[in-house]
Amino acid sequence: MLCLASAGGALEFYDFVIFVFLAESISVLFFPPDMPTWLAMIQTYGIFASGYIFRPLGGIVLAHFGDMFGRKRVFAFSILLMAGATLAVGLLPTYQSAGIAAPLLLVVLRIFQGIAIGGEVPGAWTFAAEHVSSRRVGFACGLVCAGLGVGIFLGASLTALTTMILPPADMLSYGWRLPFILGGVFGLIGMRLRRMLHETPVFVALRAKKQLVPELPLAVVVKTYRRSIVISGLCTWILSASVVMLTLMVPTILEGSHHVDHQVALIATTISAMSLVVGVVSGGLLFDRIGAARFFMVGGLFLAIGGFAFYNISTPAQVFLSSAIIGFSGLSAVGAAVVMVSCFPPPVRFSGVSFSYNVSYAFFGGLTPVTLATFLTISSLSHVFYLLFVSALTMGLGVYFLVRPEALTDRQQVSSAQR
Repeated sequence: MLCLASAGGALEFYDFVIFVFLAESISVLFFPPDMPTWLAMIQTYGIFASGYIFRPLGGIVLAHFGDMFGRKRVFAFSILLMAGATLAVGLLPTYQSAGIAAPLLLVVLRIFQGIAIGGEVPGAWTFAAEHVSSRRVGFACGLVCAGLGVGIFLGASLTALTTMILPPADMLSYGWRLPFILGGVFGLIGMRLRRMLHETPVFVALRAKKQLVPELPLAVVVKTYRRSIVISGLCTWILSASVVMLTLMVPTILEGSHHVDHQVALIATTISAMSLVVGVVSGGLLFDRIGAARFFMVGGLFLAIGGFAFYNISTPAQVFLSSAIIGFSGLSAVGAAVVMVSCFPPPVRFSGVSFSYNVSYAFFGGLTPVTLATFLTISSLSHVFYLLFVSALTMGLGVYFLVRPEALTDRQQVSSAQR
């Protein structure tokens, strides 16, 4: 059951992230040819960010239906929306044939992708956590996070393979479309997998006992669980750094700061993504053994190691070794997922996690590529400083959970919400 949920998540996340791996081609094809390269890249990452900005809308709406009518139905709809939007991107006309309409249509489809992914990730964590015992939530969320890492790996691998096989002219002519078209097909496969899933036992029990929230779930979350929202927002900051900085932005960092060849950078990204998969599964097992406080302290230390791994890269061997370390250092992402699921009771869990996660990710995840692309022109070590800051934030949360363990298990609020 968990493997099927993770596989569907991998396919949907692949659809969402291939945009950033093809950013260089998109910046050439969807903007005027006389536009400066740096400005075209920033605008391309701005379109990438638009998907993050609209994630909260999708997350809030889909999570509402997930809390009211079940987690499984939301899964099927989100992946269908993602598949359709991704396939349409692969069929879009370019600026040369459609003018300004080309980037505008790209923005619209990116927004649809953002709405779809807004319900996907929180729904997957909620679905996984409600299928296992409380002692295995870390491992369950680790498998879901691993599925997202596999999606990044598939996107980076297919993009790298396409650029290696096709000459640059063919890549700009039609090669860039292939990953998007295949993504639409993958999405349909994912929807088929989702139909094989069963509703979570927790939701079935809530429905049978008539304990579903009679009012708007989001209203209950905002009114009752403000501390949980803040904690989840900070956890999302940590998770976004692990995903965006340690995988999605690896090509940009390696090419911009270390002058690594584009194909080598894509291969490095596949290594980083698979190392992240190993890291989050290992991290999930570790979380179940040592708890939130100590895990976040360890996770913060690993993020600092990942930041320093970016510091000195020159030879291809160093690139690939550093990429493995960088990816594994993102193991703290699974801790963020477990904490978010733990902060909210089952009747409003989907809405609570989705609202906190998507609003925070829209800011931290969406603006990171644009900000980093800008600051890399000022300092080649901007990414290292950012990761060290997030490392300190992660360890600070670990100290907070050590001092205030009740922040994750506020039983008075849970019981009042279920009455």
